[in-house]
Amino acid sequence: MDEYSRFVDWDRMDVAVHSQDAKELMSTEFQELKQLARQGYWAKNHSLRAKVYHRLISNIPCRTVTPDANVYRDIVVKIVGKRNSSSLPLPEFVDNSLVPTYCLNAEGIGAVRKIILCIANQFPDISFCPALPSVTALLLHYSKDEAECFEQVCRILACNDPSKRLIDQSFLAFESSCMTFGDLVNKYCQAAHKLMVAVSEDVLEVYSDWQRWLFGELPMAYVARVFDVFLVEGYKVLYRVALALLKFFHKVRAGQPMESDSIQQDIRAFVRDIAKSVPPERLLEKAFAIRLFSRKEIQLLQMANEKALKQKGITVKQKSCHTEELLQVFRQNVHLAVHAENFKSEIVSVKEMRDIWSWIPERFALCQPLLLFTTSEHGCSLSRFYSHSEGHEPTLLLIRTTAKEVCGAYLSTDWSERRRGGNKLSFFGTGECFVFRLQPEVERYVWVIIKHPELATAGSKPEDQASPASSALSSGSVPPEPSDRLSPFLAARHFNLPSKTASMFMAGSSECIIIGGGDGQALYLDADLNHGRTSHCNTFNNQPLCSESFQISVLEVWGFRD
Repeated sequence: MDEYSRFVDWDRMDVAVHSQDAKELMSTEFQELKQLARQGYWAKNHSLRAKVYHRLISNIPCRTVTPDANVYRDIVVKIVGKRNSSSLPLPEFVDNSLVPTYCLNAEGIGAVRKIILCIANQFPDISFCPALPSVTALLLHYSKDEAECFEQVCRILACNDPSKRLIDQSFLAFESSCMTFGDLVNKYCQAAHKLMVAVSEDVLEVYSDWQRWLFGELPMAYVARVFDVFLVEGYKVLYRVALALLKFFHKVRAGQPMESDSIQQDIRAFVRDIAKSVPPERLLEKAFAIRLFSRKEIQLLQMANEKALKQKGITVKQKSCHTEELLQVFRQNVHLAVHAENFKSEIVSVKEMRDIWSWIPERFALCQPLLLFTTSEHGCSLSRFYSHSEGHEPTLLLIRTTAKEVCGAYLSTDWSERRRGGNKLSFFGTGECFVFRLQPEVERYVWVIIKHPELATAGSKPEDQASPASSALSSGSVPPEPSDRLSPFLAARHFNLPSKTASMFMAGSSECIIIGGGDGQALYLDADLNHGRTSHCNTFNNQPLCSESFQISVLEVWGFRD
C-alpha cells in the first residue's frame, strides 16, 4: 500500500484502482489537464490521484494568510481534547449534512470530524457550507495525514480568485446556486422539469437538493471522478453533473410509478444506486454533452439571483431552522404567488398560471403576478398597451383567441427599450424570452429565433442559410447589459441565431408587435390588438403556437410584484 493509504478501508475499495499503473502527470497546460481529467487519467491509480490533487490545490490562489498543516498541529489538541472523535459534534454551518464515509476506515471517519471542527475555528466567516463534510472525507482519502487534508481543504475555502468559484460558504450563495440550477434545469432538462412540476408542489425545493446529490448521495467512485474535473474546471462542472443526473433519473424512471411519497427521496435513492444503471464514464459523457452557458453567463445569472434574494431579505439561515424547514418557509411566497383567492384572469386558471410560473427564471418566481393591462378593461389600443406595460421588467403576455386557443410569451425586457430605434422597428430582449401555448395543448418554445423575413424588417437570412449550431456566435458579439439589471443577456450563440438577428426576441412600434419564439415560432400582433398571426418553421415536428391567422378575444399583460 502507498503513503496515502492510512485512512482507507481497502476491503471496501476497488483494489484494481490502486494497482493500475499510470505515468506521472507532467502537463501544466490547462487544455491538456482538462482533457486528462475528463478522461479519468489519474483515476487509474490512487497514489497518482493524490499527487495530482495536491498539485492542483497547491496552485489555487488563496488569501495571504491561509491556515496550513502546521496550524492544524498547533490547534487540534486544544480544540478536540480527549473527546472521542467519532462522536464529535459538527458545526451548525454544515446544516446536519450527511458525513459520507467514502470507504474510510474508523480512524478516517473520526478524523473528518476533527478536521471540520478545526476549520470552523479558523474560518469564522463561514455561515453555511453543507458540502464541507463530503469534500473533507474525499480529500482525506488522498492525504498522508490529517494536517495535510486540513491544509488542502483550507486552500479550497480560502480561494480569492473572483473568477474561480469553488464551494458555497454562505446561505445566500447556496440558495442562489439552487435558483441558478433551477434556471438551468428549466432550459436544459425540460422533460425532467415537466415531470417535477407534475409530481411536486414546489420544484425549487426539489432542486435545492442538487448539491446533496453530488456531495452526499453519489457513490465515492463517482464523486472522485467529478472532483477530478472540478479541481481543473471549477464550479460549472457541478451544474453539469447535476443536470446529467436529473436527465438520467427522468430517462430511467419515466413512466414508472414513484417509489416513495416524495420525488426528492426518489431522486436521492436513484443517485445512491446509480451504479445499477449508469457507469461514471457515461455520467460524465452526458454532463459534458450539455452545451451549457459560459462561466461568465452563469456568474451573471448567479449574481442576479443573489440580488433578488437580497431584495427579499433572504441572506442568512435562521439558527433555529433546519434547511428543509427554512426553505419551506422561504418558498411559501413562491407557492402562494399565484393564490386562488387573489388571482383573477379571463384567460388562464390558477393552475395554468402556476404552470407558467414554473417556467420563468427562479428569481422572478419569488414575485406575485400583477395585472397591468387587459383589453377587456383598457381597450384594444397599442399605445395604452405600451403605457401600462412600460416601466415593468419582465412582463408576461397572455392571449385567448376567438377559437379558444391560448398562447403567450415571457418577455424579459421593458417595452420602453423599443424607443432606442426611433421610428424604426428594432429588436431587443434577452435569451430568457420564450413563447408558449396552453390550449389546445401545453407547449413551451424556448429557443428564440425569427426565421420569416416577412414578419421582420431587419434582414435575417433565409431558413436554408441560417447558421447551424456548429457555427454559433461567440459571446463577444453580445452587447453588455447594465450591471443593475436582473436580466443578464444570455449569449446568442445558445439560440442558433444568425448574426443579423442576434437580438430578435421582441420588437414593437406604433404599428405592430413582434415576438420571436423557439423552434421557428414567431408571433405578430396588429396595432388594433384585434388580429394576429404566427409563423412556424416545420423543421421540428411540433405544433404551431396557434392558428396562422387569428382573432384576439382577450389579451392580458402581467407584471411581477415583490
